[in-house]
Amino acid sequence: MSVRRLAEDQFQPAAFAFSDDNAVWAEKTIKKYPEGRQQSAIIPLMMRAQEQEGWVTKAAIEKIADMLDMAYIRALEVATFYTQFQLHPVGTRAHIQVCGTTPCMLRGSEGLIKICKSKINAHAFDRNADGTLSWEEVECQGACVNAPMVVIGKDTYEDLTPARLEEIIDAFAAGKGSEVKTGPQIDRIFSAPEGGLTSLTSEEPKAKTTGAKAKADAVSIPPSEAARPKSTDAETNQSLKTPATAPAEAAKNAKASEAQPLSATAASATVTEKAEGAQKPSLTDKDRPAGIEKPAQPDDLKLISGVGPKIESVLHELGIFTFAQVASWKKAEREWVDGYLNFKGRIERDDWIKQAKALAKGGEAEYIKVFGKKPR
Repeated sequence: MSVRRLAEDQFQPAAFAFSDDNAVWAEKTIKKYPEGRQQSAIIPLMMRAQEQEGWVTKAAIEKIADMLDMAYIRALEVATFYTQFQLHPVGTRAHIQVCGTTPCMLRGSEGLIKICKSKINAHAFDRNADGTLSWEEVECQGACVNAPMVVIGKDTYEDLTPARLEEIIDAFAAGKGSEVKTGPQIDRIFSAPEGGLTSLTSEEPKAKTTGAKAKADAVSIPPSEAARPKSTDAETNQSLKTPATAPAEAAKNAKASEAQPLSATAASATVTEKAEGAQKPSLTDKDRPAGIEKPAQPDDLKLISGVGPKIESVLHELGIFTFAQVASWKKAEREWVDGYLNFKGRIERDDWIKQAKALAKGGEAEYIKVFGKKPR
């Protein structure tokens, strides 16, 4: 971490005072914090002082410390710790913060830094000859998708090129910074893709096919497919299954499958389809846990880790309303519920039975005794 010190005495003003409007704002801000906790307002007050003066002076730090009944050293610790506070005079018209973190660096932030060195000053934090401009390199400013970018005041300037940053610097130097467009400096809406949206449009974008791409596509068609005669619309329509023809088509397909073994890939795909298409266990299954009528005050099953509002609703539909019911589940019953909820072993992993036994025995107090923490 870099060493941060206050500016030399020659730059420090003799005193500091908030403007009338800022003084009213500061008093309101301090009152937002509980009695005895007013010192928590130090960061917003220092930020307002910086916005007023351009940087945080020694006099401002001491003034704010007095307002908050703080020791000067405590206020100084805050000012020197956070790099958002400028401890030296900065440009009166613009202080340019260039993001140098990896995304911006990969997109050309080094070129932006070179422009700052040539247009403002060779050294960061040092002002230009007129004292109107200064710059520094900072960490991520949160606009990585539009890298590279800089921050001036409270505004971001994104998708920059060295030439565009040079134009922006010239505008601020001439006192016309308010006329500069903020945000992306290219034809982009905020962080949308360059060139416009590519999804959720009324029609799919038509990809351009080059001669080489078309030739590659043609070569990629297997000879057996290229030689196969094209089916007519009539043939295609005849192959469509209807409720009347579906059984016959199914029998035909089954016979064809017996005659020709599945390839390894097709067999794997079939197994996957069967697994994904597996149905819930039947509600009439003998292993389904017994349900009860909803009591006047059902237990809060959400106290069991792994049970949320939706799962609790499903359990209620199954007639499960109490911790005692869950605690009594045998292995077969747990497997039935696990399969019905498609939990893939969560009931065992989260140990619902042990949790439910503790809650049924003594509520939250017993749960804390057993698990050493409060239920969720």
